[in-house]
Amino acid sequence: MFIHLGENIVIQMKEIIAIVNKDLVKESAMLSEFVEVNMKKNNIVTISNGTVKSIVITESKVYFSPLSTVSLKKRSQYASELETKNE
Repeated sequence: MFIHLGENIVIQMKEIIAIVNKDLVKESAMLSEFVEVNMKKNNIVTISNGTVKSIVITESKVYFSPLSTVSLKKRSQYASELETKNE
């Protein structure tokens, strides 16, 4: 299944490693360093010019999403429910 992260960005759910609130970057030295390293490697995809609310970490990229972690969780649960119904 796929999940829409905002704007025109859609990724496969199986690629997602973690979805975190962007405010955690300020609170976690490890997460802050992770984001900084990925910025230097050009692995960051900023989805919107507006406010970043969540960070979606995948196998190959880190996405800055304008959608909240709650919204992304709901979308992933909905997609999982659809997939279960289709089996």
